[in-house]
Amino acid sequence: MQLGELEKQVLQYLWNASEADAKQVHAVLGQSRGNSLNTIQSTLDRLFKKGLLSRTKQGHAYCYRAKVDREALIATLITNVTSDFVEDGEHSLIAAFSSASANLDDAQLDKLEQLIEQQRKLRKGN
Repeated sequence: MQLGELEKQVLQYLWNASEADAKQVHAVLGQSRGNSLNTIQSTLDRLFKKGLLSRTKQGHAYCYRAKVDREALIATLITNVTSDFVEDGEHSLIAAFSSASANLDDAQLDKLEQLIEQQRKLRKGN
């Protein structure tokens, strides 16, 4: 799954705002970017069709909410990108994360360690 720049900005907005209709998104993002209301509506519809947004009808308009949280989307995107390059049982993905972690500070590394431990506990059923 690929996301365009406007789609990413709309998701960021909805993660922060919880929910909005096309006019609200347009007021915040569309006008400053020079996008029409129609472009914003099309973007929201694409995100809905990709399964990233949910929507409910309110009067004549839809009200949109993010269907996935930021972390779940990032995990999905990483999996999509790496699945073409990483074979089952291969350690290159782990090596890539290790390499990327070189840019993390001590607090971020501590948080990563904590998250890994949580995953271990979930896997064991604790």
